[in-house]
Amino acid sequence: MPTLETDGAQSEQVAPELLMLRNIETYYGPIMAIRGVSLAVPEGSIVSLLGANGAGKTTVLKTISGAMDPQKGSVRFDGADIQGRDPDRVARLGIGHVPEGREIFPFLTVEENLRMGAFSRRDGGISADIELVYDYFPVLREFTRQPAQVLSGGQQQMLAIGRALMSNPKLMLLDEPSLGLSPRLVHEIAEIITRLNAQRGLTVLLVEQNAKMALDVGDYGYVMELGRIVMEDTCERLRQTTDIQEFYLGMKDAGVRGRRRWKQRKTWR
Repeated sequence: MPTLETDGAQSEQVAPELLMLRNIETYYGPIMAIRGVSLAVPEGSIVSLLGANGAGKTTVLKTISGAMDPQKGSVRFDGADIQGRDPDRVARLGIGHVPEGREIFPFLTVEENLRMGAFSRRDGGISADIELVYDYFPVLREFTRQPAQVLSGGQQQMLAIGRALMSNPKLMLLDEPSLGLSPRLVHEIAEIITRLNAQRGLTVLLVEQNAKMALDVGDYGYVMELGRIVMEDTCERLRQTTDIQEFYLGMKDAGVRGRRRWKQRKTWR
């Protein structure tokens, strides 16, 4: 689990764990999608969950947000067990979920999409928070009264993140925010995630196939394969491991160029 190291020795948690998964098993019908997954997200941190397509990353997020119920294990958020609760109740507790594919409301205006993110709020600060979203994503202001379907892919991703921010979440789940975006937009989204964490103290669980982005913005990382966690460490140390460099960052040592990739074995179990 995430810890702070001092002089080579592990010490206490940097921050209390806002989210804790213990031995989660979730199924699609008879098929086990995630196999005994345990992970922790300390308050105020960015935790990255890496893995190839089909590794089970999205299922982890759906299990946290209540879209899927685990058959085994526990999901503990802000001191309470939340597994099995309906998604709207989970959202009201302070978990914002930005799904893969954005899933904006294409025929609603940009502002209407943002207001949908505040559906559970009864306070008077919604208009002020819309302005705050526009401060983070200035391009959205230009489309306030236009239907969201006119936005580009990158702008739709910004809208999806902004909509989640409108619920004032304690934890944001981000599912593949870089998917389908140009390198320039990936860099821009990464910068915004870092700013939200630094300026608002927003805790983030980031699911990504783009390992470079995930390791650049994350504090701590987990690697998933075939539904289970196979490696975890600080993002800085993960970036230095041979397996991550070769299988996720596309870097290959000169001494292994003659070997066939599909015959190589990863060192994790």
